[in-house]
Amino acid sequence: MPSACESLIEDIEDMVSSNDPTPQERQSVRKSIIPRSRKKREPLASEEIQADSLIPGTQKIWMKTWGCSHNNSDGEYMAGQLAASGYKMTDDPADADLWVLNSCTVKNPAEDHFRNSIKKAQEQQKKVVVAGCVPQAQPRMDYLKGLSIIGVQQIDRVVEVVDEAVKGHSVRLLGQKKDGGRRLGGARLDLPKIRKNPLIEIISINTGCLNACTYCKTKHARGDLASYPIEELVERARQSFQEGVCEIWLTSEDTGAYGRDIGTDLPTLLWRLVEEIPEGAMLRLGMTNPPYILEHLEEMAKILSHPRVYAFLHVPVQSASDSVLMDMKREYCVDDFKKVVDFLKERVPGVTIATDIICGFPGETEEDFQETMELVKHYKFPSLFINQFYPRPGTPAAKMEQVPAHVVRTYRYFKQQVGERQHVLVTEESFDAQFYVAHNKYYEQVLVPKRSEFKGKMIEVDIYEAGKHFLKGRPVEDSKPFTPSIAEPLQKGQVSGLSQVITHTWAVSVFHQISQSHDYQEY
Repeated sequence: MPSACESLIEDIEDMVSSNDPTPQERQSVRKSIIPRSRKKREPLASEEIQADSLIPGTQKIWMKTWGCSHNNSDGEYMAGQLAASGYKMTDDPADADLWVLNSCTVKNPAEDHFRNSIKKAQEQQKKVVVAGCVPQAQPRMDYLKGLSIIGVQQIDRVVEVVDEAVKGHSVRLLGQKKDGGRRLGGARLDLPKIRKNPLIEIISINTGCLNACTYCKTKHARGDLASYPIEELVERARQSFQEGVCEIWLTSEDTGAYGRDIGTDLPTLLWRLVEEIPEGAMLRLGMTNPPYILEHLEEMAKILSHPRVYAFLHVPVQSASDSVLMDMKREYCVDDFKKVVDFLKERVPGVTIATDIICGFPGETEEDFQETMELVKHYKFPSLFINQFYPRPGTPAAKMEQVPAHVVRTYRYFKQQVGERQHVLVTEESFDAQFYVAHNKYYEQVLVPKRSEFKGKMIEVDIYEAGKHFLKGRPVEDSKPFTPSIAEPLQKGQVSGLSQVITHTWAVSVFHQISQSHDYQEY
């Protein structure tokens, strides 16, 4: 018979009801409550004095996220809710009481890092909560036994899961969010979040996709297409700009498929969002597969030409061999991909088309590979990601006859831009902390001097050097930085979207719950 701290709770809907306080409410009330003093007694000689550390909401949390922009957005939302509930987010894993590990299932190395982090946490006696695509797709993996899991559509309940994990319970929430039987895009977009970069807002416009690629494990986790309504996305963008954001990334497993499940489409959404973008701020589109962007090429060319939208599109080709594409079940041929690229290069001068290639897919011949290399030579993609094929468990491709992997590499081609004068938006710091990172209209990375007055600004630079993955820009002397943000950006680590209003009704509710299990006195 398991003890209370070892008990497994499959779902905690009955434990936490809709009438219970939200994380923000609980945190607000906590500030007005202090412990009642107790009569002191001398401890027995053999008695160990225990700090009252099992009260949920008092612990330090370290969060690690792997993978795509969608996963990073989920991580930001989970961190925001935990902080709003009273937990302290820390950048030091050794200092944390509990680790939240937000996983990626695209490639074997990402899952290996995730699994090793679980083992490391357990060796250090840390409590662990896992999230992301790995446990959603395969919750019964041996190394996940006994761990609490937050499903990809359940991130709005991270506080409940962490609360129970702190107390030693194992909780698994893996269900889908539905409204009248229709699957929703996921958790609400107005939840508290902590942006990794206060200047950049990542917005997931839909989850899942309409494809069934034979190599893809993400489909097992994210499922079929489910889009957020346009009004909710526009409101999220509006709120972000009001919090000082100057760049928005739209993300999903396939942005081109947006809206097909709710009777709208991507261009309709983009034109609405463009209306909300302040002058100097920028919008970046996420990855789109060729089939779903083909019918929108005219509108997409106009949108990518808009001054507040990066002329950048990530369109994975994966292979230039139609036979390989058929084995992958990619639902397009290489001529479809060429049509997308040729059209956009003609209508949007200078557009950056980024693409992906999978090398060593089962059944790929040397002739297939050479066809792909010819495509690369023809288009000279400014951003190209060449990836080794990884057989992911449970996918059809994992059962196919494997072939040796090709060399994996990426490249960028920037030499032709030296001498140009460009406007760039400065949003980040370089990994070596020697420069600020900016992007030009074509979303090419430009390193600029690290001056505090440049951060979050649109500046004019002369390109004087081109590296393998970057350009370097020298600020134009008589040009003044332009501020696109319509409000002061939040501080790093500050929670977005928190309401400061608290009513007496839920204050009493929170106090009543706390006082049932602890001796607290309200002042």
